[in-house]
Amino acid sequence: MKRLFFHSGYKFKPNVLALMVCLSVLMFTRCSEDEVIDPDEDGKEEVAQETYLVARLAIITENATAISTRETYVNCGITIESDKAEWNYSGTGKIRGRGNSTWLWYPKKPYRIKLEEKAGILGLDPNKDWVLLADYRDPTHLMNTFVFTVGQGLGLPFTNHIRYAEVTLNNEYIGLYTITEQIEEGKNRVAIDSTHGILLSLDRDDGPELAPQESDNFWSSIYQLPVCIKHPNNVSSARMAQIKSDFAKLENALKSADYERVAQELDISSFIDYMLIQELVYNVEVDAPRSIYLHKDIYGLWVMGPLWDFDAGFDFDWGTMYTGHNYFASHRELVLGTDPVHHAGGYHVPSFFTDLFRSKRFLSEYRARWSEIKDKLMSDYWTTTLVYADGFAAAMQRDADRWPIGKYNRTQISQMENWLTNRITYLTSVIDNYPAGTIE
Repeated sequence: MKRLFFHSGYKFKPNVLALMVCLSVLMFTRCSEDEVIDPDEDGKEEVAQETYLVARLAIITENATAISTRETYVNCGITIESDKAEWNYSGTGKIRGRGNSTWLWYPKKPYRIKLEEKAGILGLDPNKDWVLLADYRDPTHLMNTFVFTVGQGLGLPFTNHIRYAEVTLNNEYIGLYTITEQIEEGKNRVAIDSTHGILLSLDRDDGPELAPQESDNFWSSIYQLPVCIKHPNNVSSARMAQIKSDFAKLENALKSADYERVAQELDISSFIDYMLIQELVYNVEVDAPRSIYLHKDIYGLWVMGPLWDFDAGFDFDWGTMYTGHNYFASHRELVLGTDPVHHAGGYHVPSFFTDLFRSKRFLSEYRARWSEIKDKLMSDYWTTTLVYADGFAAAMQRDADRWPIGKYNRTQISQMENWLTNRITYLTSVIDNYPAGTIE
């Protein structure tokens, strides 16, 4: 795919909304799903140019009320202006804070927006719930974008999409944000059966240790993982017990490392792609775990995903986590290690993620999948990611001026590219030399 270059500079327009609170958005445009993908003569997907344009999101809350918590929504009005006229929108909604460390530690805050009525924001499928990611820690503004691009390319179900927008809050400029879907059950989100489908998050923050007051979490039976039920909502104790039992069947299968038994519970291909991505970007949050999603439709298998939250990867320096934005020091650090089964040379991640490496068939398929995708990671998915960077360069500089973290420039993106290139070469050697499986 050819590199495309766009000018993202523009001036704010005044917000005028009569008889309602105003949330005015001028966001970069993006085409709908049937417009985005058009295979060219080489079989690659061409993406409409509007996808990469940057626009603005201006938020004015009711009575200029501050957004001070993650629990309480604040009413607002909503206006979207786009270079593509049919994507313009005006309506009402509400907004609150979101996130864990990103909300607590950093001055640039992430937000969640809930529209009063469903709308297809910038060509995306209609929904009420949308997320504004601040990406304050990420000096490239590309980490989630790259992973989502890889996930879409590999065909992981329900992978999020990316839009960029510059944002004002009550007429104050607050920087460049990523707009993406809220992970939730829904026709245009995680499309599982609304009654019998299950969406889980393996997440220490939402689990019983750090959120004991909640009634939607439990410790898993076999691996003692912190599990939060994202769907169904308002789960009864009986339904909770059934979900825990269903999850235990998956855990027991993984514990056995019997490929055929696991295949009766888990979409193994999704597990392989999911874990390859986690190791590729050195996502250490697998260790906690945090932000690990999986879902199960009625009568279906467990499927890994959607993918979420990758600004703690890429060899982030946790020693400066409150004030630092330091990444890419070494491409040789590992999550799963050089021997995943025995947790050698990496993190002691829950064995939920590693016991299956005892299976000879699984290990063979894991290696084969890596061999199949590794050359595409930079030639296809990174190339696509760089087009976003070309589009938001001017906006990102304004963001850096607003939040002077002292890091953003094109050098950081070049460092990310070099880190990924070196890491792919390194991982090829590591994966090729994983110890042989012991179970047929």
